[in-house]
Amino acid sequence: GLVTPLPLGLARPLIASLVNEVVILDHSVQEVMPHEPLSLRAALELAVRRVEDLAVPSRWSDATLPGRTPADPMSTDPDWAGGTLLSDEQEARSAAAPEQVFATVTGIGGQRGWYVAEWMWAVRGSVDVLLGGVGMRRGRRHPDDLQVGEALDFWRVETIEAPTLLRLRAEMLTPGEAWLEWRIEPDGDGSVLHQKALFHPKGLLGRLYWYGLIPFHAIIFRRLCQRLADAAGEGITARGAPRAAGALDGGSRR
Repeated sequence: GLVTPLPLGLARPLIASLVNEVVILDHSVQEVMPHEPLSLRAALELAVRRVEDLAVPSRWSDATLPGRTPADPMSTDPDWAGGTLLSDEQEARSAAAPEQVFATVTGIGGQRGWYVAEWMWAVRGSVDVLLGGVGMRRGRRHPDDLQVGEALDFWRVETIEAPTLLRLRAEMLTPGEAWLEWRIEPDGDGSVLHQKALFHPKGLLGRLYWYGLIPFHAIIFRRLCQRLADAAGEGITARGAPRAAGALDGGSRR
C-alpha cells in the first residue's frame, strides 16, 4: 500500500501474474487477421498521448473492488428493508442555475480537491492506505466529466441524473456502508442544493465510528454544502480557477 497506487486487492494478483510469459512468439494470428502491429515504443507513446489528452476511456481505478454483492445495502433502501441508516443533511441556496450547480458538484475531487478542510480529507486517505484501502490516490478520470461506475478518489460514482442528482458510494475502509449525495432543485432564479451523508453501520463499531466523527462532520459537511453552492454562483472551482462553462456572478447564503 505504500509503494503502489493500486489497492491491495488489485496489486497482489497483478504481481502474482508476473510469473507468466507475455512476449508473443506465435504470430499465426496474422493468417486470420492480417495487420501491422505497433512496436512497444509506439504503443507507449500512444498511451501517454491519450492520458495527456484526457482521452482514456477507463483506468485501473475503475475496477470494482472485491467484496461487493447485490445484497449490499443501498442508500435508497426503504425503512422496512431493515437496518439503521444514519444521516447528516445540509442545505444551501445558490444564485446559479441548477445546471451550473450540477457542473460544480460533479467537478469535485481529483486535482480540484474537496473545497474545505483539505488536510482532513488527506489524513483520512492516508489512514485508509495504511489499513490496506484505496486512499485518495485514484483521483478522477476527467476533471469535469463523470460516469456511473468510475472511481472518484475513495468514492465510486453510483448515480448521476443531470442536472439534479449525484450520489457517491464510499470505498474507503469503514465499519459500514457510506454514501455522499447531492440533489439540486430550482428556486426562482437560482437553486437549492441538498446534501446528504448517509451511513449504514455494521454493529456497535459502526455506530461508534459514526458518532465519533460527528465533530468532524460539523466542520466538513456543513461548510462543504455552502461552499459548493457559493462556488457555482461565483463560477469558480475548488482551486479558484474559472470553469470552462459560463457562470453567474455573485452568490447568496442560507
